[in-house]
Amino acid sequence: MLTRHQQFDADLEEEMRLHLELREQDQIQAGLSPREARQAASRRFGNATLLKEKSHMVWGWEWFESFVQDTAYGSRAMLRSPALTIVALLSLALGIGANTAIFSLLDAVMLRSLPVTDPAQLILLGKGNASGITDDFARTQLFSYPFYRRMRGENQVFSDTAAIFSMTNDVHGFVDGRTESEPMKVQLVSGTYFATLGVRAFVGRTLNDADDHSEGDRPVAVISYAWWKRSLAQDPHVLKRSLKLGATTYNIIGVAPPEFFGTKVGEAPDLWVPLSMVKEVPPNFGGYKDNFSESLLIMARLKPGISIGEATSNVNLLFRQILLGFPDAKLSQENLQKLDRAKVPLTPMATGLSSLRRQFSEPLQILMAVVALVLLIACANIANLLLARSTARARELAVRQALGAQRARIIRQLITESLVLALAGGVLGVALASVANRVLLRMVSGGLDPIPLDVSIDTRLLLFTVAVTIATALIFGTVPAFRATKLQLTDALRAGHGPQGTSGKNRLAKALVISQVALSLVLMVGAGLFLRSLVNLNNVDTGFNKENVLRLDIDSSSAGYTPGEPREIALNQQIEERVTALPNVKAASFSAFTFHEGSWNSNVVVPGMNIDEDINVKHNVVGTGYLATMQIPLLAGRNFSSSDTSTSQHVAIISEHTAKTLFPLGNPIGRQYGLGDNKPENDVTVIGVAKDVKFDDLAEEPVNLDYIPYTQHPWGFGDFEVRYTGGFAPVAVAVQQTIHWIDRNLPITRVTTLDEQVARSITNQRLVAQLSAFFGLLAVFLSCIGIYGVMSYVVTKRTNEIGIRMALGAGRSKMRWMVVREILLLISIGVVIGVPVTFAGDRMVSNMLFGLRPTDPVTVVSAAVILLLVAAIAGYLPARRASLVDPMVALRYE
Repeated sequence: MLTRHQQFDADLEEEMRLHLELREQDQIQAGLSPREARQAASRRFGNATLLKEKSHMVWGWEWFESFVQDTAYGSRAMLRSPALTIVALLSLALGIGANTAIFSLLDAVMLRSLPVTDPAQLILLGKGNASGITDDFARTQLFSYPFYRRMRGENQVFSDTAAIFSMTNDVHGFVDGRTESEPMKVQLVSGTYFATLGVRAFVGRTLNDADDHSEGDRPVAVISYAWWKRSLAQDPHVLKRSLKLGATTYNIIGVAPPEFFGTKVGEAPDLWVPLSMVKEVPPNFGGYKDNFSESLLIMARLKPGISIGEATSNVNLLFRQILLGFPDAKLSQENLQKLDRAKVPLTPMATGLSSLRRQFSEPLQILMAVVALVLLIACANIANLLLARSTARARELAVRQALGAQRARIIRQLITESLVLALAGGVLGVALASVANRVLLRMVSGGLDPIPLDVSIDTRLLLFTVAVTIATALIFGTVPAFRATKLQLTDALRAGHGPQGTSGKNRLAKALVISQVALSLVLMVGAGLFLRSLVNLNNVDTGFNKENVLRLDIDSSSAGYTPGEPREIALNQQIEERVTALPNVKAASFSAFTFHEGSWNSNVVVPGMNIDEDINVKHNVVGTGYLATMQIPLLAGRNFSSSDTSTSQHVAIISEHTAKTLFPLGNPIGRQYGLGDNKPENDVTVIGVAKDVKFDDLAEEPVNLDYIPYTQHPWGFGDFEVRYTGGFAPVAVAVQQTIHWIDRNLPITRVTTLDEQVARSITNQRLVAQLSAFFGLLAVFLSCIGIYGVMSYVVTKRTNEIGIRMALGAGRSKMRWMVVREILLLISIGVVIGVPVTFAGDRMVSNMLFGLRPTDPVTVVSAAVILLLVAAIAGYLPARRASLVDPMVALRYE
């Protein structure tokens, strides 16, 4: 109907003309002259314009016409005030763009549902915050494969159940027809994985339960759509292709749909292989038939009508029955007490599993609050600009009201102008967000390959942006619109931009400035706290020297080496010897872990001591040169040597904290302890004590840690560290060439430095510190614009008063002080309000700080002083202009 608007107007015009002509003919027939007849017909017909408006209202077009007119008028008004428009658009683009970009990351990490059938019905046994392999009794986070099988067959509350290996296997495999290996991320899953999720193959079929019933005899794989596209160029004959992992060749049986990335947010497997092949996929973990090799996460789909509470009761009943029913269960008094205390929680799994969620949920929530405050400051800034602009439009608005325009109609027009401004800012904000979200993703990824997260602009983000844009328009446009139309018509028509309502507008403008200062102080204090916390973390004594250490990953298991076999041990020793002999290399060593890479934990037992048996120790399997490579001081005893072999006495070096925990009395050298596996042949003798080091993160307290030589404990190595002098690049090339000279088939990845690895461990702290600093400075900049605008407006309104004061003898310095004093008063009030608001938010940021409190007085005072100085500078320009007023000109100013 709206597309026929012009035709309707033409038809209406023609119909009204015909009615007038008919009435005119009637009057002529009644004896009137043509002129008199035309006048009489017009009088009886009525106001043609009013009739048109009523017709439009009947047809439902009046609101649309008004909106179009208001939009066009608002666009012209923006062009007539280019300076105001540019400032407003930049403020809105930054505010809305920042909110959209942060929300895109927040949505991808925390809010978006898995692309599966009815994700709300999926639940996880446990909380999903554990990974690895354990044999601890009555664990409620990780489960064995036999436990999964019994839970699937005996439960009464799930329509189906599936298991996922808790770690993704990063391996190097060969695609058929190729001679070079390539990295692949392999996710081991049960045959019911895809069926439980309700995911169908894009090509071929998915895994089924028959693929997962017997160990090692179903070498099949489902590949991801992204890997099919990237590695196989979407080969239409993909189901005839195969790939080799370790010594086993796997047939490709299907391709997952494009939108399916798995069940772990931030991890995108290249292929899914049945759990029955766990021993065949490097690094060949095994444990398929072991009742207490607990390495699996179990997910399930609730039956219709079953609540989580009912499911929890059934799962916990079965949990106890299954563990007690295993024939090899160690039913000691301690384990039975553990079982009595254990309770398996059920966690909704609609949004998937994610270690990113644990790591970044708090930083992202903080940043979302920060950008919301920035947007509020931008809104207050624009509201002040619109208030000043409304004063200049006072006569225009008064004339319109005097001519009969209703106040509500003018308010609607002014709000529409604000909406046009906000929409333009929103469009710019979306464009900014489309770039900023990629930058954010790189920052979150910590310098490595980008985390596989979809942060592109989609319908959800556009709806969020539209909602923010409309809310923004209402926030900054409503109050100025009501203020602008609250006029005394006689004064407004006579003065044009005289003093009517000025005091009220001044008070509102000053209140907005105070709010900007208060919010800016909150952001400045937050930025200061996060920056100082980051500095504290960077200055932490790690216990090792992180400078000039190259580290890389060697995937020997994918090259056919078995952990612990003589051939693998000889390979490791040869690599260490040859690399150590290189120029500019001081030491080199393999290790199971370096900083922030996880750990192998177990409970240890000290013979003859009546202490808690649950003393947990982190173990690191290392080469003989590890302490020298990391420059960890040896405080007592000796280092590992070539005499520490698989046939000699098993030895270990323990940390200071471990020595105090295990051997609080006397010298620990020569003492023994067991690794908690109840195998006396694996007991170790302490030969040295090393300085405590940071192992998992920089903020941790000292932990129990020991070092075990790889010659006595088999381990599928990945980490290789090299301490060097000189430049990084030539050493990195020389090290890789040496390794490939020994065995050209050894895959080498993640070549970096230990310093960079330590820096990546505080990625979330750095993200918050950098972005909060940027947004804090942006908030101060916006506040300064607001202060400058308000004080310029105040000076303009008081020009006559300033002229009188100067004519009566007031000096220019006094005039400057008069304006500066008002500025300082506004800023001081804002600071006084901002300080308690800052302290009120201390709980929100306390977990993100290290080495200082949220109420740190140095940070608060520094932020207040900086804000005071910067804002005073912004207000000095209007003050200087006031002091340069010519009294004779000012006295004639209206």
